[in-house]
Amino acid sequence: MTQQAAPLMSIHDPAPPAPAALPGWPLLRLGFRPFYLGAALLACVAIPLWIAAFLGHMPLRLPFPILLWHAHEMLFGFAAGVVIGFLLTAVRAWTGLETPRGPVLGVLVLLWLAARLAAVLAPYPVFAVLDMLLLPVVAGFLLRVLIRARNRRNIPLISLLLAMALANAVFHLSVLELIAVPAMSALYAELALILMVISIMTGRVVPMFTKNVTPGLVIQVSRRFELTLLAVTAVTLALWVLGAPAWLVLPASVLSAALHALRLWKWHPRVTLRRPILWILHFSYAWMPVGFVLLALAQLGWVAPSLAVHAFGVGVIGGLIIGMITRTARGHTGRPLQASRGEVVAYALVMLATVLRVLVPAVVPAWYVRALDSAAGLWALAFAIYLVIYVPWLTRTRLDGKDG
Repeated sequence: MTQQAAPLMSIHDPAPPAPAALPGWPLLRLGFRPFYLGAALLACVAIPLWIAAFLGHMPLRLPFPILLWHAHEMLFGFAAGVVIGFLLTAVRAWTGLETPRGPVLGVLVLLWLAARLAAVLAPYPVFAVLDMLLLPVVAGFLLRVLIRARNRRNIPLISLLLAMALANAVFHLSVLELIAVPAMSALYAELALILMVISIMTGRVVPMFTKNVTPGLVIQVSRRFELTLLAVTAVTLALWVLGAPAWLVLPASVLSAALHALRLWKWHPRVTLRRPILWILHFSYAWMPVGFVLLALAQLGWVAPSLAVHAFGVGVIGGLIIGMITRTARGHTGRPLQASRGEVVAYALVMLATVLRVLVPAVVPAWYVRALDSAAGLWALAFAIYLVIYVPWLTRTRLDGKDG
């Protein structure tokens, strides 16, 4: 008698178990989600508000000078928020261990938001206390994860996070007149620290991203060159922040500009022209040598130092942020690493805003106000486009159904 094969599944068999439901609200599953959206919203709101107040179109009464508010919020609110979101996400990827999520992540985001609101609505001491809490707390969480994973390579990044917290504390103590350090020096120190983070991270990821999409491309940047570039950059920025004599800052700035330009050339930026999600990283990084050239010219009194500051702040930091918060958000939501038309427009707007804010006033000083106003509008529009595209993506589960 021939034995019949049993059917794979009968109608009486139990159904296969459904995949486990993912825990929590999607927005709070990984750090990049709320912090990227919060930073983009701040970029949209704070810059038009600053320009309107600066040009006298509307009153903005603050317990400290409005210029300091503008610079602080762009560095410690916008840029630091993105750095926090990036590191909360990256450390999880580097170690395989959980970083803050769910209610804990929600508390961190609310602390960031409370500080932003307190800057314009609360007495200054309340703002200072709220604002000084976030960076040390995040650094503590991340340092614990890296130590558990024995991931010593990335601990220096946490040291930079703690250095940012120190710069923030110096800023607030200066504004409160508790220490005799100019508040602007603390802001320059924060800018320098962010540029150092960028110098380290771009050296790791930009060549890798470029090679991954360009078959046969060879990028050769020696470790010795990288360490030299980082050391020279750190020394140059330290001399500038500490107010060293122009005869020291000038040659250091020229050398930094040359090294960063050489590094960019070694990355073969020409191969990225048909890949907007990649060329935005190269174009933004190109403002690094431009910024150091402007810093050198400022030592000679030929241009205002603010042009160098905004080449770094708008071109390097703003450009790399719009590039990375699109690329990493796409990757971590299961989407292809290919920019849409809207994202390309956002990239172009940030680069054009940099030209208007930095180069137009340098060439035609009489157009300063018009260029400033236009740059602010383009900047705000770029991050508004990001929000329109990414709010639905970052508040929903990944396309592939995975956690994260």
